[in-house]
Amino acid sequence: MPVDLWNFALRLYRRPGVEPACLQLQAEGGDVCLLLCATWLEWRRIAPDGERCALLRDLARPWQETVAAPLRRLRQDWREAAREDVRLAALRGRLQQLELDAERELLTRLETACRDWPEAGADEGTSWLERLAGNAAHCRDALETLRAACHLPD
Repeated sequence: MPVDLWNFALRLYRRPGVEPACLQLQAEGGDVCLLLCATWLEWRRIAPDGERCALLRDLARPWQETVAAPLRRLRQDWREAAREDVRLAALRGRLQQLELDAERELLTRLETACRDWPEAGADEGTSWLERLAGNAAHCRDALETLRAACHLPD
């Protein structure tokens, strides 16, 4: 797996079961970028703690609320109309790319915030996903899918 968060996230997302798990977590109110970062931190064996979790949440929340989520809502709102309107479909495609760019920027900001955190002991770096799942914490199977996927061979 690549070390930087963006490339880690891209490769993880392509693994079996990860996309549906992410969509389920997002539908339940989870922040997928934050959860991808959580998976990366677990993979890197970084010890979670309340202060670190709060820092990442505080970094992600305003970006999601003011940038990524509005783009996603608009793209989703255009889904039906774009099926009948070729020009709107093209705009929707550009909007989807903008949404992806916004997610990449958030992942970059999250990586910058935690890139230098030291590795933990043997079993200390394993609960980021549950701590950062927010409203989606009850989606245990989806969280386990993310956790397991980062340990699959390339």
